[in-house]
Amino acid sequence: MELGEIQAALGPSQPRFRARQIYDAVYRRRIIDLSAISTLPRPLREKLASELPIGLPAIEKRFDSTDGTRRYLLHLADGKTVETVWMPEGERSTICISSQVGCPVNCAFCLTALLGLERNLTAGEIVGQVLRAAADNSLEANADRVNIVMMGQGEPLLNLAGVIKATRLLTDPEGMAISPRRITLSTSGIIPKIVEMAREPVRPKLAISLNASTEEQRRELMPITRKYHLKVLLDACREYPLRAWEKLTFEYVLLKGVNDSDADARRVVKLLANLNAKVNLIALNPGPGIDFETPSAGRVASFQSIVRKAMPCFIRKPRGLDVFAACGQLKRMELVALAP
Repeated sequence: MELGEIQAALGPSQPRFRARQIYDAVYRRRIIDLSAISTLPRPLREKLASELPIGLPAIEKRFDSTDGTRRYLLHLADGKTVETVWMPEGERSTICISSQVGCPVNCAFCLTALLGLERNLTAGEIVGQVLRAAADNSLEANADRVNIVMMGQGEPLLNLAGVIKATRLLTDPEGMAISPRRITLSTSGIIPKIVEMAREPVRPKLAISLNASTEEQRRELMPITRKYHLKVLLDACREYPLRAWEKLTFEYVLLKGVNDSDADARRVVKLLANLNAKVNLIALNPGPGIDFETPSAGRVASFQSIVRKAMPCFIRKPRGLDVFAACGQLKRMELVALAP
C-alpha cells in the first residue's frame, strides 16, 4: 500500500494529507487495524476499516521453538499460504521473509524445493510479513535492532520488481526506516537479475548460495547452474558494485560426504579469491524428503578453519529445528503429513 494507492482509495473528497496519515500509522506506528488510527475522524475510520483492508497476511498457524524462534504460516488474501520466521537473539532479532509462494529453483537439499512455484508475492505481501511478525512480537523495526533476510520461500531475484518495491517501503525514512545495511537478499545466482539489481539505488545486500566447490558438484546440487554457470556467476560477483560498507556474502550448506571435505574448503578459497566477501557455513538442517546427512561438528570446524585463513568465515547457528524453521526447511509441514 503506497501513498498514491491510498489516496485513490480515499477518493477526491478527502484531503491529500489523509493518505500520509494512514501511511504513517501503518508503516511507522505499526497500526494494523485502520479503525484504531486516532488521527482520523471516526466516520472515516469506520469507512476505511470496511472498505480499505490493509491486506496484511493473517496468522493461520504459529509454531514456537524451544530456542525462542517462531515460524508463521501466513494466510494471503487469495487463500495461498507462505512462511515467515522470527528469530530473537539478545537485543536484536531477525525476520526471515518469503518472496514467492513455493520456489522454482530445485535445490536438492532444500525442503522448499518440494513445493514448486505457485506465484510471486506482491510488494505488499512481502512487507506485510515484516509488519505481521513485528506486531505479533511487539517490535519497533525502526527502533529495535531488526534485521530482514529474504531467505524464506522463493528465489527473490525471480520476483525482483516486487522485492525492490518492498525494499523501498522497508527503508523509507518516513515509514519503517530500516537501514539497507539490515536487509539481505539471498539468491541461487540468477546472473541477469544480479546485474539488474546492481543498478537499483535502493537495494538489499547480496548473498549468493554457493554450496559447492566445483561446477560439476554445484550442477548436481543446484540444477540452475546448468543455465547460470559458476564461473560466469563469480565474474558477475567480481563486477558487482559494492557500497563502501558492504561485503558479498556466500552461503555454503555443508552436506556430509558430498561437499564438506578439506579439499572442498581449499577450492572454495580459490573460487572466492580477490572478492570482498565473507562466507557463512550452514550444516545441513535435515528434513523429510531430503536424501543428505548433516556433517559432524568437527568436520564443519575443519572446513571453517581452512576458509577463514583467507576471508571471514562464520558458522550459522541453526534456529528452530524442532519446528522446521531452520534454513532450507521452510515447507508447509501439513503437506508433508498428507503426502502419500
